[in-house]
Amino acid sequence: MTKIGELLRKDIKLPSPPVVAVRLLEAIRKETPTFREFASIIGSDPALAAKILKVANSSFYSLPQKVSSIERALSILGLNVVKSIALSFIVAGNVRGPQQGGFDYDYFWKRSVTAGVAAELVSPLFRHPKDESFLTALLQDIGIAVLYSCKPSEYLLLMEERKITGEPIHVMERRRFGFDHREVGSEILKSWGLSENIYIPIRLHHGGEPPPEAHRVMSRILFLSDRLSSLYHGGHTAERFREVREALEDRVGVGEELGALVDSVAEKTVEILTVFEIPPGDMKPLSQILQEANEELVQLNMTYEMLLIEYKQAREKAEHLALGLQAANEKLREISIRDGMTGLYNHRHFMELLEQEVDRAIRYHRPLSLFMADIDHFKKINDRFGHPAGDKVIATIGEILRKCTRKSDKAARYGGEEFAGILPETGMEGAQVFAERVRKAVEACVFVADGVAIRGTISVGVASFDPQGGTCDCGTLVQTADKALYASKNGGRNRVTHFPVPPISSSLPHPPGTSGR
Repeated sequence: MTKIGELLRKDIKLPSPPVVAVRLLEAIRKETPTFREFASIIGSDPALAAKILKVANSSFYSLPQKVSSIERALSILGLNVVKSIALSFIVAGNVRGPQQGGFDYDYFWKRSVTAGVAAELVSPLFRHPKDESFLTALLQDIGIAVLYSCKPSEYLLLMEERKITGEPIHVMERRRFGFDHREVGSEILKSWGLSENIYIPIRLHHGGEPPPEAHRVMSRILFLSDRLSSLYHGGHTAERFREVREALEDRVGVGEELGALVDSVAEKTVEILTVFEIPPGDMKPLSQILQEANEELVQLNMTYEMLLIEYKQAREKAEHLALGLQAANEKLREISIRDGMTGLYNHRHFMELLEQEVDRAIRYHRPLSLFMADIDHFKKINDRFGHPAGDKVIATIGEILRKCTRKSDKAARYGGEEFAGILPETGMEGAQVFAERVRKAVEACVFVADGVAIRGTISVGVASFDPQGGTCDCGTLVQTADKALYASKNGGRNRVTHFPVPPISSSLPHPPGTSGR
């Protein structure tokens, strides 16, 4: 298994192909697959069979006579073409979701179908077999939908950031996740058993490393299909049209032939989108869009300079709104994960962070410690001085924790008068030093509430995971720290008790040396 394969299988849940797709792929792998066998598999799903026949009889293929059966479609269009059409409908039907949360699945598939149509129309210009062109272009961005479904919050923040910076999405993905949607999509399609003629070009379709000779033409077709699709579903239309013109001028010329090709992408896409049950919206041929724009400019008698000014103002307004939205989203997210009284993480988010740190400690064979503390005799403080004074004590201890922790540590108000802290890369000795530092800081502190001086102490329990002793899980780590905390309480309070995490059987190799504080 490749390194990226291992990474994806740990961090990203790869979807499995639907049952009909599995049967189709199994039939394709046979040495002598028959049309009847394929027709039987497709016919087992009447809705799928109806869609394939509708596409076969559309202007997309312009067949001289009507096709009335799947076997007939197979004999006229060929096995690979029908297979590609079938898989296209299966995948698009299963990778869908509600239009909420900022990710529009209809827009995603509308753009993907447009790219598929463009690839099918462009392939003959490069003398490239178009058997799998539609499917390959349709699925070139499937990794985006998968990344969103697995990491929705992170991916939506990434999309908001991209609106502001304009940076390529695959560059931002690699920086955030360590891999991008091309690799995710390629890994999925490879695991499904699709041809390398599909998943290798998808892995390379945004450029970077040069594609192997055998896949160079298909990679070029994917690039063009993406640019043609973005003419109708994206910004920078003039820039995209220039790229398409430069790439195709030696094959179709730059006059009416090129315009006809670009227009036919829109015309045929609208027809195919209806079969995919995706609303095409107001998708018009590019020539009509340009003509309407020119007529509007004439009617309004707007000068070039006025357009530039309005464009600049609109862009500045959009950037300002996007920045404001991003700031608001970040603020809302902070509110949702922070405790209002102390500013520390709340219990829910703390447990999410703990799970991540435990996974990281196990994966990289690094030490990890958990700190849990409870305010001694807190009920007496509330009863004697009042709840506002108790709140002041809690807030001040939260401030002490923030000052004592490193940037890599995660401190939280665990609940009520309880606090907790995750100490990555920290073994038994380092955790003991940290816990004593916090305990002494609280003991030395004088809490002042309404002019009244209050003194308080904390009892602390620490649990440390040593990767040499086996593996670990969140429940065991919390339970061990909790037992250590109660040992401190039962031992007289205002003290630190440290327990190692009980070993769980593991075949982990000996890790490198650990680091303490």
